[in-house]
Parts: sequence; structure tokens; C-alpha cells
Amino acid sequence: MKNLLAPDSAATFLAISPKTLEAMRVRGNGPAWVKVSARRVAYRVEDLEAYIKARTFSSTSEYWRLN
Repeated sequence: MKNLLAPDSAATFLAISPKTLEAMRVRGNGPAWVKVSARRVAYRVEDLEAYIKARTFSSTSEYWRLN
């Protein structure tokens, strides 16, 4: 599928390291991902965008109220 990114590309999209993205996936606090095969995962661009949108704040006080 055209809108699937490999973990390295997804990490670049989010401006984080691939290891950080992997750790987030293991902990369950990262963006949604797709199990492509027994050894491969991928990320849909729309899920990465939704992840960013859900973590967009206009002030630090807004962030702390929600967390």
C-alpha cells in the first residue's frame, strides 16, 4: 500500500529515532501500527498524522490539564 511507511521512515516523519519508536510500540504509547508479516510492521501516514494531532497543545498548562 502506498500510504504505509517502514518504521525508519515513520520515525523520520515523527522526528524521533527508530529505537524510540520501537520502544513506544512495545510500551503501547505510540502511534497505531500494522503487522505486515511475521517480522515486519508498518505505519499508516494517517495514523501518524492522528498521533501528532492528538498531541498538539497551545500551552504547557493545557498539556498538564490533560495528562
